[in-house]
Amino acid sequence: MKKILTGSVAVVALAACAANDTPEVNLGAAPEASVVEIEPVVAEAPSLDDFALIDRDAIFGNPEKTQGRVSPDGQYVSWIAPVDGVTNVWVAPADDPDAAKPITNDTYRGIRSHFWSPGSDYVYYTQDKGGDENFHVYASDVATGDVRDLTPVEDGVRAVIQGVSRDEPGKLLIGLNERNPQLFDLYLVDVATGEMELAAENPGYAGWLVDNTLTPRFGLVQTPGGGADIVDMDGEVLTSIPAEDFLTTNSIGFNGVNDAFYAVDSRGRDTAALVEISTETGEATVLAENDKADISGALLHPTTYEPMAYASEYLRSEWEPLTDEAAADLSFLEAELDGDIQILSATDDLSRMVVYSESAVAPGIYYVYDRDAKTLTEMFKTRPDLADAPLQPMYPIEITSSDGLPLVSYLTLPPGSDVDGDGRPEEPVPLVLNVHGGPWSRDSYGYNSWHQWLANRGYGVLSVNYRGSTGFGKNFVNAAVGEFAGKMHDDLIDAVNWTVDEGIADADEIAIAGGSYGGYATLIGVTFTPDTFACGVDIVGPSSLATLIESFPEYWAPFLEGTWFKYVGDPAVPEEREDMLNRSAISRIDDISVPLLVGQGENDPRVTKLESDQLVASMKEKGLPVTYVNFPDEGHGFARPENRLAFYSVMEGFLSECLGGRAEGFGSAFDGSTIQVLEGAEYVDGLEAAVAAMPADEDGSDGDAAE
Repeated sequence: MKKILTGSVAVVALAACAANDTPEVNLGAAPEASVVEIEPVVAEAPSLDDFALIDRDAIFGNPEKTQGRVSPDGQYVSWIAPVDGVTNVWVAPADDPDAAKPITNDTYRGIRSHFWSPGSDYVYYTQDKGGDENFHVYASDVATGDVRDLTPVEDGVRAVIQGVSRDEPGKLLIGLNERNPQLFDLYLVDVATGEMELAAENPGYAGWLVDNTLTPRFGLVQTPGGGADIVDMDGEVLTSIPAEDFLTTNSIGFNGVNDAFYAVDSRGRDTAALVEISTETGEATVLAENDKADISGALLHPTTYEPMAYASEYLRSEWEPLTDEAAADLSFLEAELDGDIQILSATDDLSRMVVYSESAVAPGIYYVYDRDAKTLTEMFKTRPDLADAPLQPMYPIEITSSDGLPLVSYLTLPPGSDVDGDGRPEEPVPLVLNVHGGPWSRDSYGYNSWHQWLANRGYGVLSVNYRGSTGFGKNFVNAAVGEFAGKMHDDLIDAVNWTVDEGIADADEIAIAGGSYGGYATLIGVTFTPDTFACGVDIVGPSSLATLIESFPEYWAPFLEGTWFKYVGDPAVPEEREDMLNRSAISRIDDISVPLLVGQGENDPRVTKLESDQLVASMKEKGLPVTYVNFPDEGHGFARPENRLAFYSVMEGFLSECLGGRAEGFGSAFDGSTIQVLEGAEYVDGLEAAVAAMPADEDGSDGDAAE
């Protein structure tokens, strides 16, 4: 069976990899009168310069279109596309996509996701300010294009969408932490008028379970030691989640009659199964399971909410049907599409679906699938400019850690380096170890912007699912308890050593890079194992586990017991705080001996700017080479394409200095960006000149930021 991807997370997949063709040489006999020996002709391995340098903008700029959807009544299709360079929601009649028009009016940060109201009258989306993650909820009237902020609350209040209902298509259930910054009270909003009424005050729940009529039915209450109880509105416990299952057991939604809810559940097992939990008894009935990987997603019927198919992901994501109709759909789509597949949207009558297909060497294409006619019609390609680019295959590999754990990993090699297509270069190449964030997330198979960009510049790229990564069962997740800067980092070093032993990488030309936890891992890499890496790129990474947790948003407090306190420690406990500092780069600045690039969003609520400031100040005090880039209008990552392009131009130049790969140059990369180079511009060739050429009102500074 071909692989089918979930639509709930950013997951990518790999197409089959074909070896480069080597021309055959005909060594037929020469004429009898003159015997001539002919040397075999050996195909010359191509060099990197034989392959086009892909423009950064084609990889990291706005997609031409993305997020294709169909309205529940089937009358409209929608997608996200730029308006004057800023992504907005576009809507068109389903039978006339060329008549599309934007129905939102964002002019700066861009809209990144959207979904339809059950009645097909509105499109909903959320937006924050400068990456602060204090989201507001907006509704756009499809008929008029009028946009209403449904949560006109003060700055510092966060809104979350808790539910929509086909029984109440004009209503939206929203959570607000206005009364108490740690807790979300529920409000029922009339979308047409904006009128808001309190539906339920939160007595201390870390989360709510709301049924299909927008009725709050249960709350999640953290218990000592990191577990949780699911309690009804009278406080009676329906069922409990042990601490070992807290990160691998999650509700999905209620069934059609609201007497049970679906969940992925690891209780009493290792890998999480798809289950149905009775609201009367709390008993869980297993609907689907996979002994090697957690259930990662479920496709529910749009009106009955019956599970139609489920996904699990080990090396790559696979869908399995639960109904005859779903089996027929998956069989048809597998036969028609070469890439991996996601079913993202469907009409209420299931006559049409929006299907997404991609491969490692081809960014995604959206289709409309007519189930009755059994036809696929292309909606659009996300990045058509990459259609002829020299994109490279991604190889799934399983590396064994030094203590015997399987580490599912993904490798991409530079163009021309792997002539026979066996996943090994003909000679070792410079390597970037790309560490994912979370840490409770995972790397996956498929089109990956970092992999393609860095491979095109001449680097191998390795992504490793170290212990603590999700999707591989609770035992693998719980193996990370107490192992920050310990066995979690050992996994990364084991993977690096494997690439050297396999002849993939040169031990002297390996960089480490990543964001969030990946930034933390980068800092641990250049402090705890300074001889392993030639340089590092830390994006929004914590330099101190203690100050990290002390500065978390208040609305994280209700679930810290089962997450950060359990895995890292509580900084309010002196001995635990000391241990956290011992596992932090800030305590080992003297051990840094290689160049470091630091990227930060000034408004990051998760890893605050303090983490980068204190790191860079300590390095500067000791005369260590560090380049520090800040964006005053960003948070936990870089949402605006202008800022992405600016940062990656710096990172590209930095890596070129460190590992010798090719670089596009700065050119116009800073146009429209708010980039501030706060320290170390002199360590990246051309960076000082690029900053000096910026208008003062663009760089967010007084013109002296690079000094």
